[in-house]
Amino acid sequence: MLFVCCGPAGSVSAPTIVVLGDSLSSAYGIPATSGWVALLGERLSRKGYAHRVVNASVTGDTTRGGQARLPALLVREKPAIVILELGGNDGLRGIGTQVTAANLGDMIRMSREVGARVLLLGIKLPANYGPAFGEAFHRIYLDAAASRQVALVPFFLEGVALDPALMQDDGIHPNARAQPVLLETVWPVLEPLL
Repeated sequence: MLFVCCGPAGSVSAPTIVVLGDSLSSAYGIPATSGWVALLGERLSRKGYAHRVVNASVTGDTTRGGQARLPALLVREKPAIVILELGGNDGLRGIGTQVTAANLGDMIRMSREVGARVLLLGIKLPANYGPAFGEAFHRIYLDAAASRQVALVPFFLEGVALDPALMQDDGIHPNARAQPVLLETVWPVLEPLL
């Protein structure tokens, strides 16, 4: 999925925000216009920011998939900001935490090499994955943000994941009502980067 929303029409000089994520950012199961990324574009426009938002999120994507797609995105979009929302599918598939950490680190490095600021959105695994793996997995985001000095939302689904009223029937994907909550979680960390 790749769509551009908001920002001045036809303006290639507007700063670009690239969101590289998975189903949590691709508006899985809901209209794309209801997703938090689309809502972000609307908020930027309303607040007078000239930024374009490019949603390069793909349902089911892993950090390896994002790592493979990112170089072309960086060349094409020349982003000012890259929001990385990946890793959840790595955890759900039992991919080793060292692999996920290395892939996230590589994406942070690539983004910085083109002058982009990075915002990392942390993920936590469901409790049935066990406390040891769950803690090691979440630590990936905390360690990456601290060691690489990037902005971090510690838990992207804060206030959403454990509220059945904000989740789709699968219990994994936020519904349309949750999308404004996700944006409110991201916004205070993102705005200082604008």
